[in-house]
Amino acid sequence: MTPHAGSARFWVKHRYHSLSLRYRHMQIVKNSVVTIHYEMYDADNNLLDKTEEPIAYLHGGYDGIFPMVEEALHGKNVGESITVTMTPDDAFGEPEEELVRVEPLDVLPEEVEVGMMFEADDPETGDVILFRVTDVADGKAVLDGNHPLAGLTIRFVATVAEVRPASAEEVAHGHAHGEHGHHH
Repeated sequence: MTPHAGSARFWVKHRYHSLSLRYRHMQIVKNSVVTIHYEMYDADNNLLDKTEEPIAYLHGGYDGIFPMVEEALHGKNVGESITVTMTPDDAFGEPEEELVRVEPLDVLPEEVEVGMMFEADDPETGDVILFRVTDVADGKAVLDGNHPLAGLTIRFVATVAEVRPASAEEVAHGHAHGEHGHHH
């Protein structure tokens, strides 16, 4: 092996190691891609949701995560944790009565069961609303377009798994790309 080949190999290995160490100690700032593990609890400390695989979001007001959580994560490093308690208005909102509908079963697919989901277009906005069947009785189904966690106070516990600078493309698109982010 020539000295130049060994030197190049050392440089590449050393450069990669330096980059990975630098990102390991990078603080969360605007235009960082942040990867976290989280758990969400209700007011009675019941576990509502948790990550099996970490999730990534683009930090800095891009609406990729709850604003209160993003604020609490700002300035944190890999391995640090936060706990944020959010009112319904800070999390999934209050339930909206106009998003609960009672529909005759004959307008829905056969074999409607509690827990099934249906999509419908909002005639006012054109947005797609996801409805959950919450009750079936007397030839009718109750469809609820509210988020299942609407109305709940949420305790959000997160641990930072990774922080890296966002690419120009991620910033332009307004979301994280890659393994735990958005895929095009």
